[in-house]
Amino acid sequence: MKKREEIENFLKFDPSEVRKKIVRFIRRRIDEAGRNGAVIGLSGGLDSAVVTYLCVEALGSDKVLTVASPERGVTDPANLRDAERIADELGTEFEIVEISPIIEQMKDNIKSWKEEKIAVANIKPRIRMTILYYFANLYGNLVVGTSNKSEIKCGYFTKYGDGASDISPLSDLYKTQVQEVSKEIGVPMDIIEKTPTAGLWKGQTDKDELGLSYERIDRIYVGLELGFEYGEIAEAVDVEESKVREFEQMEERSRHKLQRPPYPDLI
Repeated sequence: MKKREEIENFLKFDPSEVRKKIVRFIRRRIDEAGRNGAVIGLSGGLDSAVVTYLCVEALGSDKVLTVASPERGVTDPANLRDAERIADELGTEFEIVEISPIIEQMKDNIKSWKEEKIAVANIKPRIRMTILYYFANLYGNLVVGTSNKSEIKCGYFTKYGDGASDISPLSDLYKTQVQEVSKEIGVPMDIIEKTPTAGLWKGQTDKDELGLSYERIDRIYVGLELGFEYGEIAEAVDVEESKVREFEQMEERSRHKLQRPPYPDLI
């Protein structure tokens, strides 16, 4: 029980204070970069909603551009409606760029194209990243990322895709902590309670892919941060010890996604 309490205590924080810190961070980074505002990929999910709320608070709605990039037949129409609702409520400019024609063009022009699930899925966030940087260049803005600490530790993001941004205000918060911040800033409950998904194929959910809920994933990684033994973490989180090892390995395998490409020391 003591290890469980330590894990829970680690996750406790003051959402109001964190909100202020993130708002100051966004404002300072935009100012230091000499840019005009922020561009955000607004999917209709929790993380992008939180980032949008915080950017509007930091910069004002007139300096925040939100962009939805749905894929025909894959993106849940409810998510697109939620993205539009958030943009409308906050008063941000909102662009919709359909990515299906771009994917079709790639299929037509890559002669060796194969319908391999992961290879095709990872193209989508890279297309979305390109769209965001187009708008960032066009308007002199920074791309503000939406990745949280849980996704980063799991490697649950696409390198040079949704992992690419100029600033990443949620990257020191676990997913369950992002949920607490979302309540503090007034994100609608239906967005907060929505099933997390990367939206890369129809019916995809984070839990199905990762094998555990974020409530358990976060507590596994906190246990590892605190230096607990595998067995101690497994007992505290109520999972098999093999799961603890598995998530530690996921973090190790994905470390390259966060680093500069390796290069030889020549001079």
